[in-house]
Amino acid sequence: MFDFTLFAAAFVTFFVVIDVPGVAPIFASLTEGTDARHRRRMALRSVTIATVVLVGFAYGGEWLLGALHISLDAFRAAGGVLLFLIALDMVFEKRTKRREERAEALSESDESLPGTHEDISVFPMAIPMLAGPGAIASIMLFMSQAGGAVGAQLSILLGLGVNLAICLVVFLLIGPVMRLMGETLAAMITRILGVILAALAAQFIFDGIRGALLGG
Repeated sequence: MFDFTLFAAAFVTFFVVIDVPGVAPIFASLTEGTDARHRRRMALRSVTIATVVLVGFAYGGEWLLGALHISLDAFRAAGGVLLFLIALDMVFEKRTKRREERAEALSESDESLPGTHEDISVFPMAIPMLAGPGAIASIMLFMSQAGGAVGAQLSILLGLGVNLAICLVVFLLIGPVMRLMGETLAAMITRILGVILAALAAQFIFDGIRGALLGG
């Protein structure tokens, strides 16, 4: 059965973690000077690869934790800490600076090869900008909460899918989107999302600690 509450929680979390307003300018800078066909191909490939990676961790993550003898509560607390660190970077714009530095490095390597365009679909767009540590931790945390309930799992995957669809649309319309959004608005949205993510991360940490204590 579809769980709207779980869908809303997953949608908000992935919207914050993936941070479309922060990723869009990076995609624009990495594809600057390329033709529309190349931008469209990079958009489709990056979102597709990110989807495969995240769905893979959604269904294989629990097996991986079991193989490493890591409890779900421990992972939930550790994932919360990781998300909180990402939130701090978003609030103080450190995450954006690192992305921009990575984009500049790739642009320089691209310029060294006249007539060619760098394939940025796998790195850095799909991994780690879309399917980064925060998104991977989030999908595993949500799927662990869903358990074996098919409706709950579909609600989570739908929340993820809507966010990836938004990314795809933004990438395909990157020119008009950047003109509309501007750097100031993008920075403001990223900071607001960072505060929200910090609260979500704290909740994950509390849930993990409570589960470990009750389980012990």
